Amino acid sequence: MIQLRPSAERGRGKLDWLESYFSFSFSQYYDPAHMNFSNLRVINEDYIAPGKGFATHGHRDMEIVTYVLEGELAHKDNIGNGSIIRPGDVQRMSAGTGILHSEFNPSSEQPVHLLQIWITPDQLNVEPSYEQTYFAPEEKENQLRLVASPDGRDRSVKIHQNASIYAALLSSGATVTHPLAEGRRAWLQIVKGSLTVNGVTMEAGDGAGISGETELIFAGQGAETEFLLFDLP
Repeated sequence: MIQLRPSAERGRGKLDWLESYFSFSFSQYYDPAHMNFSNLRVINEDYIAPGKGFATHGHRDMEIVTYVLEGELAHKDNIGNGSIIRPGDVQRMSAGTGILHSEFNPSSEQPVHLLQIWITPDQLNVEPSYEQTYFAPEEKENQLRLVASPDGRDRSVKIHQNASIYAALLSSGATVTHPLAEGRRAWLQIVKGSLTVNGVTMEAGDGAGISGETELIFAGQGAETEFLLFDLP
């Protein structure tokens, strides 16, 4: 079963420096029908204006993954990390017992466009930690590239949950497949372009919760399609 979450039906937040689209309930957007999917709690698509960002704030007991699509995002935290996150980078922050951090667009001209993802952990009160890995475009071309996993295999960032995240860049007419083990579910988020999954068409910004399928077949439509696939308990 594939349950679409069309882009236009997502929640929306708007400030003078921030535009956000919420796949699940977040901040001022509350929708009891869309609180989470399995352990996937947040997918926010954010556009941050030049020179603006989130001042220092705290998190705890959450696995936070940032995936930058365009522009750059500066990160700084209270456990000694400071970095610039660019397209191709995957950043993971395990908040654990508590972490303070800020996120800021360092450009004076270009907005930054990103996905922020929260996954509830399977362990509470872990020591806060941070990780960032770059995945080149060719690693994702017409294949599912593992970018986050419970064991950090194959250079993926390590998360405290039995969940895996894959990224892909799919050409028009190309297909890739992913087996879905018994008892597993999946969330699909389209970043750009369009594709079909098991014959269901999805466009940029669309998401879908998937259950009861044994294999997922993705077929590119039109221009290059970028998407994230979450394999979840």
